Amino acid sequence: MKKLWIGIGIIIVVTLAIVFFINQTKKEPGVIKIGAILPLTGDGAKYGEEAKNGIELALEYLKDSKIEVIYEDDQGKANGAINAFNKLVESENLPVIIGPMYSSTALAVAPLGEKKKVVIFSPSASSPELTKAGDYFFRNWPSDLYEGSEMASFAYNTLNLRAVAILSVNLDYGVGLTKVFEKVFKSFGGRILKTEYYNQGATDFRTQMNKLRSLNPEAIYLPGYYTEIGLILRQAKEIALKTKFLSCVGFDNPKVLEISGNATEGVIFARPYYDPESKNPNVKSFVERFTKRYGTAPGIYAAHAYDALKITAKAVEQGGYSADGIKKALYSIRDFPGITGKTSFDQNGDVIKPIQIMEVSNGKFKQYSKSD
Repeated sequence: MKKLWIGIGIIIVVTLAIVFFINQTKKEPGVIKIGAILPLTGDGAKYGEEAKNGIELALEYLKDSKIEVIYEDDQGKANGAINAFNKLVESENLPVIIGPMYSSTALAVAPLGEKKKVVIFSPSASSPELTKAGDYFFRNWPSDLYEGSEMASFAYNTLNLRAVAILSVNLDYGVGLTKVFEKVFKSFGGRILKTEYYNQGATDFRTQMNKLRSLNPEAIYLPGYYTEIGLILRQAKEIALKTKFLSCVGFDNPKVLEISGNATEGVIFARPYYDPESKNPNVKSFVERFTKRYGTAPGIYAAHAYDALKITAKAVEQGGYSADGIKKALYSIRDFPGITGKTSFDQNGDVIKPIQIMEVSNGKFKQYSKSD
């Protein structure tokens, strides 16, 4: 009887082992998990939603690669980004994360990526300080050194401005653009009459604008995000502040037109190159697929996030599913044919791309034309 029970026990163990083996082999093989830290709620939710839609569209294109993206919401805040990073790394043990989107959130997370050896790939952070963020930080969005200097050069050499004031958001993004613009504009011989800062989430800017108006600036430069910029422009019209307004890529969202109405007319802004009307077949396909899926044309953040996931997938394919392999592959990428142009990375993980000068004309964003 004892031998019988031993025999039955062996049969049960073998059966369980076979069942376990079969279940394991039935699991989806080779699933590649990639993290994404985006502002899905809060003031920057529109940016986060747009970026997520771009990533989801790229996933559709990459469906044969068996990639799974795990999203975490940082609410556009440094502490939120740190918590999101720790959750993804500790619970999922991921070697690569797309995001964060803001310069302030990227700066908060970059040291953790360096310490934990996790690749951080931001599709939109632009602070010049991120150039020194370490060996595991990459971005396919140009540094403010390029955007800020291009706008300063354009203001002085094309618009013939000589005396400009600045009203900027008091975040790493705004401060970075402000410093670069000031330095370059002054180097040409221009004067910065005064720089005023406001906190993100502010709703009343009349006091700052009245201070600037008393100096009679030829233009006011507005580094920041569309929510506050839209309110600034609307209030400027309400107090009859008549001057030229210059801005940055944070302005580049149709939502700003809803917030400020026709007060945006004539605003000139800089942004990384992206042409949704390009005849390039890859761009045309991207725009058509995005519009069909989401019912709206893809903006610049969707395009950069789309490219970020595709570039990351290429790096995994070339370097393997490890942080060091992905990092090495990203450094080796040259002229990746992205929606936002050819992408290569320098020794700092920075990308260099051309800057577009845009304007609002008849309620639409279009490339600046001197004849208008």
